[in-house]
Amino acid sequence: MVGIANTTSERLLIGTLLTLTFVSGLIDAASFIAMGHVFTANMTGNVVFLAFAFAGVPGLSVVRSTVALAAALLGGVLAGHLDTRLTWKNRPVWLSIACVLEGLLVAAATAVAWFGRDRLQSEITLCAIISLTGIAMGLRNGTVRRLGVPDLTTTVLTLTVAGLAFDSWLAGGKNIRWHIRLASICLMFVGATVGALIVRHSLVLLLLLSTLLTVCCAVVQIFRDETAHEAKLNVR
Repeated sequence: MVGIANTTSERLLIGTLLTLTFVSGLIDAASFIAMGHVFTANMTGNVVFLAFAFAGVPGLSVVRSTVALAAALLGGVLAGHLDTRLTWKNRPVWLSIACVLEGLLVAAATAVAWFGRDRLQSEITLCAIISLTGIAMGLRNGTVRRLGVPDLTTTVLTLTVAGLAFDSWLAGGKNIRWHIRLASICLMFVGATVGALIVRHSLVLLLLLSTLLTVCCAVVQIFRDETAHEAKLNVR
């Protein structure tokens, strides 16, 4: 999967990762705007926020940022267990189960937001939602890291932007994956924009949308074959 996807399975895999990139935009819009200026998908930003909080920057919380970071680490451990403790002859099933678990965690966060809608500013309620979404995104990050599809990390765009410029015709490159890189950037942007608009009306609705999209990604895996790239993951 170095260049353009040539099979239906490859296209479905790329479509899945792009959809999850959109979901990351939704989740980070929810966490930043409604959960007290933290990120639960983008840990680079969250670590920086944690540093700012330690430095006493107003509006930031050491507790909330630390909870988000710890939750992401826990999610990464869960992803590692899914990959190393179980034998997967079919990687689409592995990815489907990872998406189902992510969806369940975000659904739990949705339930907390619904039942705690009258006390959303409570530190306990916020930390519960941060923990659940953070574990979900940590699970996703670990899974996508293991999957290793170039330019589709789903939560971090730094190297994607750098690659788009580095391999561009302006720099003398061919940039054969420019459309994937650009799509990833655009979907993160659109996801964050849509998330910012929805969260003004309802955090529950935003988390519910994230849950539904993630579950859809899980279902898609059932209808595709393993790609050549995924087959290599089973060789240890």
